[in-house]
Amino acid sequence: MKHIFTTGPVPPQLIADSIAAHSKQQNIGAHSIFLGQVRNDEVHGAQVTAIEYSAYEAMALEQMHQIREDVITRYQLTCMHVHHSLGMVKAGELCLFVFTSAPRRKAAIAACEEVVERIKATLPIWGKEIFDNASVQWKQNT
Repeated sequence: MKHIFTTGPVPPQLIADSIAAHSKQQNIGAHSIFLGQVRNDEVHGAQVTAIEYSAYEAMALEQMHQIREDVITRYQLTCMHVHHSLGMVKAGELCLFVFTSAPRRKAAIAACEEVVERIKATLPIWGKEIFDNASVQWKQNT
């Protein structure tokens, strides 16, 4: 079972290294990448400055393993990588990285979209929005 959690923001170098590591695989025709970034939304007159992520890690990893197996099989992926932040991530920083690779673009794109939607809908990961006025609220996934 692959570990998907990164403490703090997803580092851009991790993304670059993931892309570079696949350049020698000649059976890949397409990659699709989703990068989730913390927005500084305005809610009730206050600005989001960060999101603090927490998770039920054991359950999330188990569910992610099942999602991974389902999606790799359905879309005949060459590989898939997922990294999700835990802890504090400031507005403007990356909190989710999904990277799918396949022989064909349509499979890579569809698989990436499905993985993101399933992560948002089913994984026990929560975000607490931190506001510039020191208030906090639990984020609702949309």
